[in-house]
Amino acid sequence: MTAEEKSSSPAATSPLPDRDDGKVVLERKITLMNGVALIVGTIIGSGIFVSPTGVFVSTGSVGVSIIVWVLSGLLSTLGALCYAELGTSVTRSGGDYAYIYVAFGPLAAFLRLWIAILIIRPTTQAIVALTFAQYATKSFFPACDPPDQAVRLLAAVCLCILTAVNCASVRWAMRIQSVFTAAKLFALAAIILAGGIHVMSGHTEHFGNMFEGKYGPDAVAVAFYSGLFAFGGWNFLNFVTEELQDPYKNLPRAIWIALPTVTLVYVLANIAYFAVLSGDEMLSSAAVAVSFGNKIFGSFTWVVPIFVALSTFGGVNGILFTSARLFLTGSQEGHLPELFSYVHVRRHTPVPSLLFTCSASLAMLLTDDVFVLINYYSQILWFSVAASVGGMLWLRYKQPDIPRPIRVNIIIPIVFLASCLFLVFFPLVANPWNAVVSIAITLTGIPVYYICVKSSHKNQRYNAFSKHLTCFVQSILEVTWMEDVQRLSSK
Repeated sequence: MTAEEKSSSPAATSPLPDRDDGKVVLERKITLMNGVALIVGTIIGSGIFVSPTGVFVSTGSVGVSIIVWVLSGLLSTLGALCYAELGTSVTRSGGDYAYIYVAFGPLAAFLRLWIAILIIRPTTQAIVALTFAQYATKSFFPACDPPDQAVRLLAAVCLCILTAVNCASVRWAMRIQSVFTAAKLFALAAIILAGGIHVMSGHTEHFGNMFEGKYGPDAVAVAFYSGLFAFGGWNFLNFVTEELQDPYKNLPRAIWIALPTVTLVYVLANIAYFAVLSGDEMLSSAAVAVSFGNKIFGSFTWVVPIFVALSTFGGVNGILFTSARLFLTGSQEGHLPELFSYVHVRRHTPVPSLLFTCSASLAMLLTDDVFVLINYYSQILWFSVAASVGGMLWLRYKQPDIPRPIRVNIIIPIVFLASCLFLVFFPLVANPWNAVVSIAITLTGIPVYYICVKSSHKNQRYNAFSKHLTCFVQSILEVTWMEDVQRLSSK
């Protein structure tokens, strides 16, 4: 019996299933505040501590930079509202993958999953883990950079520990997310408070002529590109919709709490930086928060690397948690091996998908090209977001009668879709080669889809090997298929 035959509900838009005691399912253990922590903790990474100057370097204006940060937060909130409609009408986990599947079919969804497996998820996790390790070891090597092998080893330990926690308990994974999100907000609050005290002491010289700068279309466009990119991660709660308690209420509530919080924190943190550091100091600093700390915190500057490490550790946890759910949903739809759809019989965690996610990220730590690969996914990622929002508009036309507990004004998806298309096509002018490579990598998924997914001619030896491997892993990991699975289609 396959996972497909074990599924019970063919409609992606059917009512949410009841979670009966004793059934092997992903339980709804993610509370409203867990959801807020997941969004905030994923958006706020190391960038606000290390290099928040992407907006300022383009315009050269303090005032315009602050306005761009505010508008970037507003546009990201509009996108999150579109995903609130999507997440409450298409009730499966999986985020973009699920929405593209329902709107445009299995091939388009598989290509989104394919690029996530090859590049997006493992490289993102590896880079955030490396950033954590770099700053966690910085205090031991104050006069030089930490040894590369030590950094990679600590990054691997970080990934393995968080994978073990995620395999053991959803609640523990969410506690880690909440604690480390609170820690990074506390760190930023310290920076904001210090900057505010500095301003109230009469140090406003850096805000003189704050609107002098570059106002050309190219400069403003690059500034918005950097600002919107800094808000990446606002859609991560949609990857775990099936585990969110009362998603019809808590998904939009989490969005309304998280996005304004992040926007306020980003704006106030940048005002604090501008209050203490001159424009030249910000642009020349290798880590803006460190330069800020040298001026304000004095002998306590050593806490800044700890701030960054705390921020990135929580970020790794959020990416790992949502990646496993993406791969689990893909497996349930027949796009990945059946084993990835299994969950632990008692802990109700997607152990095989978590182990696969960790293994792929560990493999990325072995290559020096991991930072090169990340350059290829940005446009594809924004294109998938655009496809999801475009799919929302298409579903309104194609399936007008499906339940939509949340229905946003038509202006909101149109404005946000235009913003996404800008993020997709604007980099083509500066670096068309990255776009060519990313498209080529994505299109390699087409033959894989038709050979490995759609083909009815399965190799008997492969099938026998797969069956024995699945049974072996089931017995070792104590995992089995889920009950009451809502399917995106009835294949």
